[in-house]
Amino acid sequence: MRQSNSYIIVFSLILTVVLGGLLSGVSQVLGPAQKKAVDLDTKKQILGAIPSEKEALQGMTAEQILVRYSEVITSVVADYNGNLVTTNEKGEPIVAENVNIEKNYKKPVDQRMFPLFKYNADGQEAYIVPTFGAGLWDAIWGFVAISPDLKSVVGVSFGHKGETPGLGARITTDEIQSRYQGKELYNGQDEFVSVQMVKGEKNPESALGPNKVDGMAGATLTANGVNSMLQNYLGYYQNYFDKNVRTGASAMTLNIDNN
Repeated sequence: MRQSNSYIIVFSLILTVVLGGLLSGVSQVLGPAQKKAVDLDTKKQILGAIPSEKEALQGMTAEQILVRYSEVITSVVADYNGNLVTTNEKGEPIVAENVNIEKNYKKPVDQRMFPLFKYNADGQEAYIVPTFGAGLWDAIWGFVAISPDLKSVVGVSFGHKGETPGLGARITTDEIQSRYQGKELYNGQDEFVSVQMVKGEKNPESALGPNKVDGMAGATLTANGVNSMLQNYLGYYQNYFDKNVRTGASAMTLNIDNN
């Protein structure tokens, strides 16, 4: 039997409301679990910028990772000028771990927030800087651990959304990330130059020097994206370092607990 147009419209509306309600309910149920998973992944990546922590993470449970993070990481948030930011425009506390680097990336640089993490464990210290950029196909990101004197890289942890397997996707491997350890961020004139991945692979160390790492065969565009990402973000944090660290008045020594 053919139904009237009004019947079809009412049925469609009821179906839309019911399905919308079900989806909303599922979202509310799964929301906390998803947020916890994102929080865990972020903290794993931050810890993973420290080589010794990256190795230890492989044998840890989720709860152990969160406990370890709270023991060895403190955090702050700064603006582009290097000033500490503790509350948003609504007066609510800003938590460094909750700052969405990807969303900030879409804003003008001088309107972004810049979270910074301080690692302190077993006599080892490092500043951990989040980075974000564009690879060959989609977003790339990472965390870079910098020595206390701000001159060299302690370790890195890179991630990507859609780089080519076996080529650009290699930025997530220990093979590539280990190349950054010990590389210097300044040249002989004490000028910030970041660290650059060169074109081609298996270049002799003598051809690389203190500020360059060996490249990835067949992945020059991804390497260029990583280079730009590091140059930009490590550069953005220089204002904070100049104002709060090089002056000897580091806010990171205040043992701020944002976890």
